[in-house]
Amino acid sequence: MLRGTSAQQSQQSTHTHNQNYHYYHHHEQTTQHSHHPQSHSHEVAYPPPDQTLTSPPSSSFSISSDSNPASGGQTPMSMSLSMTRSRPKKASISREATLEQYRQDQLDALEEFQEILSAEVNLEITKLREYSRHGIPKSIRGEAWLFLLGVKDADRSREISTQKRLQREYEQMDKEPGEQARRVRGDISRCLRRCTLSSSRDIPQLLEEIVSAYCNHNSQVEYYSAMVHLCVPIVYAVKQDWNAYACFEQVVNLLDAHFSEERIQDTTARFLTLFHACLPDLYSYFEEEEVNIREWAASALRHLLSRELTVENTLRLWDTYFSQWQTKETDTGRGGVWTGLNTCVCLALLKQLKEEFEEWEQSEICSTLMKLPAMDMDPIINEAFNIQHELLEHSRA
Repeated sequence: MLRGTSAQQSQQSTHTHNQNYHYYHHHEQTTQHSHHPQSHSHEVAYPPPDQTLTSPPSSSFSISSDSNPASGGQTPMSMSLSMTRSRPKKASISREATLEQYRQDQLDALEEFQEILSAEVNLEITKLREYSRHGIPKSIRGEAWLFLLGVKDADRSREISTQKRLQREYEQMDKEPGEQARRVRGDISRCLRRCTLSSSRDIPQLLEEIVSAYCNHNSQVEYYSAMVHLCVPIVYAVKQDWNAYACFEQVVNLLDAHFSEERIQDTTARFLTLFHACLPDLYSYFEEEEVNIREWAASALRHLLSRELTVENTLRLWDTYFSQWQTKETDTGRGGVWTGLNTCVCLALLKQLKEEFEEWEQSEICSTLMKLPAMDMDPIINEAFNIQHELLEHSRA
């Protein structure tokens, strides 16, 4: 069944911390130059030569529902949320000037991160988290992730001894895949088919060794295919093998610990309730087309969208997720922060593709959900923070 939709136009709402996110959406938004990384994104494609520069597209977002589709019954629920952006406006500056401004912003951002990371005694981890939330330059992403994930301590006096220990422990690990070798290699091959990133290292071999080392070291853990998807962004971002393993271990352990306390079924049910409330037309269309959104949501929520997004998009998204490591602003526990925001990112992704989905049939919708197209993640992350903020305000009302 095919159906079209219309979009409303209104003003942009504030996100959780009432900070403005400036971003590019397939083409660049012209912004006033700033020396603070919050005023620009760090991983952005240049605007195509044949496109007119415009400001970000307008959008609207509302929640209004009295039912709980996840439970199949009627649950008292009254939400009225509005999340919008301003109307598109033609840019009054040339493409060349915008590109020059973009390049300068990239250099400024890199210098700011390098200044933080070059601290000789104590690294300012709070400032690093604040900057990383808006994207990390590719060349130093791996180093920043090490501090954000706690692999490296902000106290630089411990760095040498810690690195020696991690390297020694990793070198002594059993990295043979054993009985699951064929399955691991097959998962690695399928996962890397979508990846367009290049590397001088043997990425397939490194993935096999890290995943196998983790499973052998944690004998109580059974290998699952998503481990490869969770490992790929880390391997591309982090240079040293032992540090990549340490980051992978942190992420997998956190997700396993969180979802052993809050079952994935409960998280998925909450997502479906919010999906029905936030995007009722799309929810109904998926039901009409018999799209199994529950299955997609369970994977996306459990594995931080690593299976659904391109590797490049996952890298950018995880900059924001990792910046909130051990932060307890919106939920309890470390994993609660990630999964709470991840739920909102999933909603923002569906909203971003809403018009396309409502023009497609089941097979095309399902194939797209499984392998989402490459997107500019900055406006999607911005929208996710808007949703999270509005939900938080609603819960306090």
